[in-house]
Amino acid sequence: QVQLVESGGGLMQAGGSLRLSCAASGRTFSTYHMAWFRQAPGKAREFVAAISWTGGNTYYADSVKGRFTISRDNAKNTVYLQMNSLQPEDTAVYYCAADPLGFIGSVSTKAEGYAYWGQGTQVTVSS
Repeated sequence: QVQLVESGGGLMQAGGSLRLSCAASGRTFSTYHMAWFRQAPGKAREFVAAISWTGGNTYYADSVKGRFTISRDNAKNTVYLQMNSLQPEDTAVYYCAADPLGFIGSVSTKAEGYAYWGQGTQVTVSS
């Protein structure tokens, strides 16, 4: 069982920055692909960013490319999402997700590719 706990959400004005963190349990974190998804009110959950288990490959949704950066620290069992130039349309609950079989497969940008999810952290961007 993998447990994921997100933190770092909050209220921010447009143009500001936030860094989300996701702490994972488990001694094999370094073999997990990790991802961030978000869900705005009344909308479906959407992919934001993903990082391979080695950290060598990253993937982004077009809507956040150039503004958001995903990274990981395997020594701390933590994945991060640095969010810059925040816009009101970034307002959503942000979820961390883990694919514990990452070391034997490719990185997915779809929710069904991830077996474990955190509880989410709210990000609200005001105009």
